[in-house]
Amino acid sequence: MVDVFADAINKIKVYESSGMYECTVPSTKLLRAVLTTMKENKYIKDYEEFKDGKFKSLKITLSKRINDIGVIKPRYPITLTDIQKFETRYIPSKDFGILIVSTPKGIMTNRQARENHIGGRLIAYVY
Repeated sequence: MVDVFADAINKIKVYESSGMYECTVPSTKLLRAVLTTMKENKYIKDYEEFKDGKFKSLKITLSKRINDIGVIKPRYPITLTDIQKFETRYIPSKDFGILIVSTPKGIMTNRQARENHIGGRLIAYVY
């Protein structure tokens, strides 16, 4: 695997669209932070980390609320004024979905970044 994060997001998308309730992906710090943000916004029910041999994995309980999910590459740097432009590009309508942004204060949604008046780098989108 070249990009573990992109493979995990794609696996979540495939399992969600095929009607499965759980999926298992390799654990990374970035993926755990993104899953925490998705859990706070109720796009997944829960996730738990477990040790699979000598590697850590995440077992994700899906909630059947994801219409589409994807990784944004390249990871565009955005300022506070750029958020609206990328919202219209990746999210189908206002208040329907989130952009996940990596900021100096951690991983957060586009709404939280706007409230805190900070920019960062785009990671993914979910709606």
